[in-house]
This record gives sequence, structure tokens and C-alpha cells, in this order.
Amino acid sequence: MRNRYVLKPNRSLYLCRMKNSRIRNIKKELLSDNWYTLNKFTFEYQKDDSSWETQHREAYDRGNGAAILLYNKRKGAVVLTRQFRMPTYVNGNEDGMMIEVCAGLLDGDNPEDCIRKEVEEETGYQIDNVQRVFETYMSPGSVTEILYLFVGAYEDRMKVGEGGGAEDETENIEVLEIPFIKALEMMASGEINDSKTIILLQYAAMNGLFV
Repeated sequence: MRNRYVLKPNRSLYLCRMKNSRIRNIKKELLSDNWYTLNKFTFEYQKDDSSWETQHREAYDRGNGAAILLYNKRKGAVVLTRQFRMPTYVNGNEDGMMIEVCAGLLDGDNPEDCIRKEVEEETGYQIDNVQRVFETYMSPGSVTEILYLFVGAYEDRMKVGEGGGAEDETENIEVLEIPFIKALEMMASGEINDSKTIILLQYAAMNGLFV
């Protein structure tokens, strides 16, 4: 059954999901929509002893996203990006810089179209063929986002621009072409510590993309 929404006078949104019989009376309250959306959910959860308890959770909704590992088998290289990430800077990352695969929010596009657009904006490569390998919740305890993970082959001839990100998004992205073996070493040493990038590098190693 599809989700049913009922708007109450206090503007809270009640969501009834019929797929899990241990969850009932879900109340959704908007806390903030300053950038993306932060909601508070109040619901009843049935415990193993069959009793019901009220629980509260907050969930940040920034939409779904896509990410891709660009690889060149002949050169034995991958294309990654480097940019400043404020949330990491305030939580232990000394300079706030992160090395990552190309990624972006869907913003209404399907995942394949989104990632092709992001690749050109961020790296300057124009690619056609992308392969979806995973769909993953990156932080299921607090963020609603589904991230669609891809791999895609690139060639030098596909370079049509400098990349660096969209001008209106203040990303200041540095494009890196790194030997795949070096990228694995950087992952092992902690120099690459972004989860989506680690997942895709491990996928490449386990599935022989460079063999």
C-alpha cells in the first residue's frame, strides 16, 4: 500500500506506513528547512515482549545523490576530486580537505543523468556509459539519502573542460588523476577517508576493473 499523509491542524504531518507492523502512529514535524529539511519523527515501536513504546528520531532530508569512480584501465588511473568540507573541518579533519569520487545530488534527475552532468561539471570529462553498482544508505541513523554508486571508464579524448564544479555552487574543486595503486595506498593510510570513495575503490579492486 502507498504511504498515506494526513495534515493535522498543528501542521504536523502524520505518515502511515503499512510495511512494518511493529511501527504505528508516525508523526512528522518540520524542525528546519533553512538549507535542506530536518524533520522530527515521533512513533510507537512494538518491542519483543509485544508492548509498545514511544520513540523520537530526527532525520535530515537532503534528497538522494549519485557518485562515480572514473577509471582508465589502459593508464591504470582513476579521477578523483579534492575540495574543502566544512563538516569534516569542525570534526577532526585538520585542513578540511577531502579526496573523493565525483558526486552530487539528483535534483530531480534520474541517477544516470545526474552523474553524467556532475562528471562534466566537476572533472571536465564528458562520458556516456556509466554502470550502476550499488544503492546505499550512507548514514541511516540520521540521514534519509540514498546514494547511487557508479563506475565509468574515461579517456583523455573525453576531456571537454577544466571542471572545478558549477560556478554558482562555490565548490572550488581540484581534479586529480591518480594511479589506482596509489589510490589504494592512500585509502589504507587514511589519506582517502571518504566512505563512498572507499566503497568504490574496493569495488574496483574486488571486481578486477584494472586486470
